[in-house]
Amino acid sequence: MRAHLEIWDVASASARSVLVSDRHIEAPNFMPDGTALLVNCDGGLYRVPLEQPELIRLNSFEHTVINNDHAPSPDGSLIAFCDKAVTPKSCIYLMPTAGGRPHRVTQDLPSWFHAWMPDGRDMVYAAVRDGAFAIARADLEGNEQVLITGPGHYDGPDVTPDGQWIWFNANRAGAMALWRMRADGSDPEQMTEGSKDDWFPHPSPDGKHLCFLAYDKDTEGHPFGVDVDLCLMPQDGGAPQVLQRIHGGQGCLNSPCWAPDGQSFAYVRYSDVTEEEG
Repeated sequence: MRAHLEIWDVASASARSVLVSDRHIEAPNFMPDGTALLVNCDGGLYRVPLEQPELIRLNSFEHTVINNDHAPSPDGSLIAFCDKAVTPKSCIYLMPTAGGRPHRVTQDLPSWFHAWMPDGRDMVYAAVRDGAFAIARADLEGNEQVLITGPGHYDGPDVTPDGQWIWFNANRAGAMALWRMRADGSDPEQMTEGSKDDWFPHPSPDGKHLCFLAYDKDTEGHPFGVDVDLCLMPQDGGAPQVLQRIHGGQGCLNSPCWAPDGQSFAYVRYSDVTEEEG
């Protein structure tokens, strides 16, 4: 399988290629200065400069089972990521962007990082607590507050640029749909109708848009290796627009992916190498 790292421009409704690789890269984030992307690949974290794109590995020391739940802090000084090389289940860590030994944040497992609060003091993440899926919030020392939980699956939290709303996906009303709630976990509100299985909502920094993935109805979980819709909708709510049909699913759009100006976002699509060469 070949990975295509691309950037979608909202104004022109078009994509441009950044990097094509036979390695399995996933979940791009923009660095806060907009000059590079951060991705995970083969259990490590990599920086991809946009001026001369290449995969540059970051030293994460013994953490070599890093997944696609990661993002740089708003000020660019830290990277939050998830790894289970030294714990039995996924755990959240922080490490300096410029290099340095990672620091464990969450004591309770599993915990899957998803996004930073705009002030960089807290992070939001998906977790399993007391046998149930949950969306939680913690400061940099790991002091945790469970915001919402219940039967079913809760995942993919990301935060609006004003810090007032946390978007997430959940099947709390039956279908896997996009929801939002206040930053304290109150007033949960379903935002998509559930005609498809919607995952991984990401609000744009300019407050206008929200990108997400839509799986075909009744897809089990968020697997890799299927065709999905790359979608855009107004951040205040409204009808989603399908930008393009891409191959992948898991790994395409898991982490916060918008450029700092809110005009574009990064994603990964995948293609079969033998089909391309044939």
